[in-house]
Amino acid sequence: METTMVQKVGQIGVPVKDLNRALDFYKEKLGLSLLFNTDSMAFFECDGLRLMLSLPEKDEFAHSSSVIYFQVTNINDTYERLVGKEVIFIDEPHAVAKMGQTETWMVFFKDTEDNTHAFMSEVQV
Repeated sequence: METTMVQKVGQIGVPVKDLNRALDFYKEKLGLSLLFNTDSMAFFECDGLRLMLSLPEKDEFAHSSSVIYFQVTNINDTYERLVGKEVIFIDEPHAVAKMGQTETWMVFFKDTEDNTHAFMSEVQV
């Protein structure tokens, strides 16, 4: 059996237009733990995965990021709390799949840099 060289995803990069604005959003609104930041980058800890916000070095890198699905314990509580912090949601929490006694719920939102991300939660039914 062949083993893969890739062990896990260690870091995800998200391009931003305004680092200070994005830093405030991810730290203050989403509550992520800031590891450190420089003039052009900020790094957050996400349970063993590093999230890097960065100003694009070239125009060709100034595009929206991939959708990041943040796992939360209670999607409805997270949604209500962040609506109160003026996070812009695209929809409301909703079930997207059911496997046995578990439903996967999601809600999509925009960050301050116009990237689309989501919160997801697995609910026992």
